Amino acid sequence: MWIDNRKILGVIGGMGPLATQLYYKLIIEKTDANCDQEHLNMIILNHATMPDRTKAILEGRSEELLNLLTKDAQMLEQNGAGVIAIPCNTSHVLMDKLQKNINIQIINMVEETVNYIVNTFSENDLRIGILATDGTINTGLYQKALEKQGICPLVPSTESQKLVMKLIYEGVKNGGEIDISDFLMVQEELFEKKCHGAILACTELSCLREMYKLPPYYIDAMVILAEKSILACGGKIK
Repeated sequence: MWIDNRKILGVIGGMGPLATQLYYKLIIEKTDANCDQEHLNMIILNHATMPDRTKAILEGRSEELLNLLTKDAQMLEQNGAGVIAIPCNTSHVLMDKLQKNINIQIINMVEETVNYIVNTFSENDLRIGILATDGTINTGLYQKALEKQGICPLVPSTESQKLVMKLIYEGVKNGGEIDISDFLMVQEELFEKKCHGAILACTELSCLREMYKLPPYYIDAMVILAEKSILACGGKIK
């Protein structure tokens, strides 16, 4: 195994593959490095055949999902990873159980994103929108984390949520045509609800941010995960 004072970063990816490559790109771009040797050593597991997280959770197959994630995490640990990152928001509903099954740190993207919001926004009565899969929304993953910090979470209406899912599944995941007007309709609702910002709580939406250069109003959970991953492994952020 590589000899380096920094920890090796293990990544459970493939959920989806395009999001994983963006996460890897973010790690490279955000690491303060002047040569190859100053970048992080990484083991990226692109587990593309992992069951759809939203479908598994909504169908009551969370235990199956947990078992697969546990095997992946244990494999990364056994092969030298010192820290694990999972660039998939929905899978974080199983984070507490998964962490108990391994002996190294898994960076909690949800907690780190909420901490970022707490440390960044100064408004009173803070209102934050959540753009995510049905699985993430229905489990209340981000809602609970925000409410714990006294922040008001706001989720899309039924119609807007359908548009979010269309963007995720019919746009980014299947490589189909993206109708940006769908996103703009969701955005209009966020503005109407007077949200101070909105979390991109699905890594496919992180891809959308990259494609369309979305403004800082959108808090990208995957960008935060990338930065925390670099720091957790002993690297420096550019």
